[in-house]
This record gives sequence, C-alpha cells and structure tokens, in this order.
Amino acid sequence: MVVEAEAPVHGDAEEENYFISMTDMMVGVLFIFIIMLMAFALNFQKQADRQEDKISVAEEVGRKLEALEQRVSQRLSEIREAASARAQLLHDLRDALSREGLNVTVDEANGVLRLSEDAILFPVNGADLVGRARDNVDKLARVLAHILPVYSPCPAVADSPCLSRSRAYVETAFIEGHTDSTGLDTNNWDLSTKRAVNTFRELIVAAPDLRRILNGRGSEVLSVSGYASTRGIDPDRTALAYSRNRRIDLRFVMEVDSESGLREIQTLIDGMKGEIAHLSRPAVP
Repeated sequence: MVVEAEAPVHGDAEEENYFISMTDMMVGVLFIFIIMLMAFALNFQKQADRQEDKISVAEEVGRKLEALEQRVSQRLSEIREAASARAQLLHDLRDALSREGLNVTVDEANGVLRLSEDAILFPVNGADLVGRARDNVDKLARVLAHILPVYSPCPAVADSPCLSRSRAYVETAFIEGHTDSTGLDTNNWDLSTKRAVNTFRELIVAAPDLRRILNGRGSEVLSVSGYASTRGIDPDRTALAYSRNRRIDLRFVMEVDSESGLREIQTLIDGMKGEIAHLSRPAVP
C-alpha cells in the first residue's frame, strides 16, 4: 500500500523535476537568445553608426569637391581675365605706336610687344641708342606713359593710394635686350643687358613718370633683362637676320595671385585625402 502510495508521489516528483529542468533549459535558451539578440542589435547599431559615419564623410568629401571646383573655376577665370587684359594692352600699344609711325609685332601667347629693327636698331657689338633709334624710344616712352597707367592699380601721381584689385593689372613690364648669334656668348650676355638698360634709361629720360607706375605691391612696373642670342627670332645667318635679332622686346606679366590660390586648392585637396583615407579604413570590431 505504502509502496503503491509512494509510487505516485515519486512519479509526480519526477514530472515536477522534469518540468523544472525543462523550464530552466527554456529559460537558459531564452537567456542565450536574448544575449544573442542583444549582441546582434549592438552589432547592427555599430554597423548603422559606421554606415552613417561613412555617409557623413562622403557628404563632406562631396562638399569639399564642390568647393574645390569653385576655387579652380575662379582661378581659371582670373587667369583668363589676365590674359584678356594683357592682349588688350598689347593691341592698345600696337595701335598707338602705329599712329607714331612705328610698326611692332604682337605675340599674345607670350605677352610680348616686339620692336622691329626699323624701330630700334643697334649697331653690331654696340648698345648705344643713336639717331633714329633714340627718337623711336622717345615715342615709345610717350605711348607707355599714356597707356600703362590704365593697366596699373597705382596712379602715376606721387602719394596717391593704389586701387583695390578689381581687375587684372600689369605686374612687370620687362624691357628685354637681345643680340645676334655672332661674337662670344659671354660678351653677348653683357651686351644684351646693356641694350635693355640703355633703353630703360632713355625711356625714363623721355617720360619720367614711367617710374611712378607701380604694381599692386607698390614696386615699379618697368624692369630689364638680357637674353644674349638665346631667343633669336630669325635663324638665318644673313645680315638681315642678324639685324632682326639685335632687338628690344617688351614682355608684360600680369598680376595673378596664383600662389595663395594654389595654397588654398592644396589645402582642400589635403582635406579630401584625409576624408577618403577615413572611408577606406577597415572597420574596427
């Protein structure tokens, strides 16, 4: 009886223990599932955050690319404006000199006003301006004194303030001396420089106000340089070719703030490189 009575009790206990063990197991599995779900949610959040971070970085790179494009376009516009202003200056000078009876050649690509041998002809192995050559330099001086101030931010009047940069101006007007290919090369360098210096001196004697024409930095626009026979315009070995190469050129350089513009563009490029490197960096688990 007792045994029979105890047997059901033992069976109930086993069923209870089985139920408890199954419950514990289910709780354990559920707990593990919750942990896995939490881990998945956390990982998903990290991935989402990382994705959002990448989207944010990409958007920043896009903004910098747009800014870079605007800066480059602005610089190109300034360069085109300077080239256009220089071409206009060259044509203004050519037309004015033509009215003075001087025929000159314009080289727009290099910003050069080339004075022919008919305008300024130097003797062989000589740098002196004599006779007609001196008279023609005087004509050139008057034309330069009349036209160059239009292309300068600083009026040719003592103590007058320079204008703000609202257009392209002349930075330097080089008076370039040249020789033919005869004679010693070492002598030709000195000779070409003397021709440029003598032309400069005659220009400022004829038109003293030329020295008051300044660029945006407040420096004199007129300068000199000599090239010996390195920039000949006629390769023939004839008397006519030699006389053409013994010449004076005027080369005009316009003011374009390329240095600060390039620094600005370089800063933008460096910033974009950093952002792109961030995008390419592998995710840290």
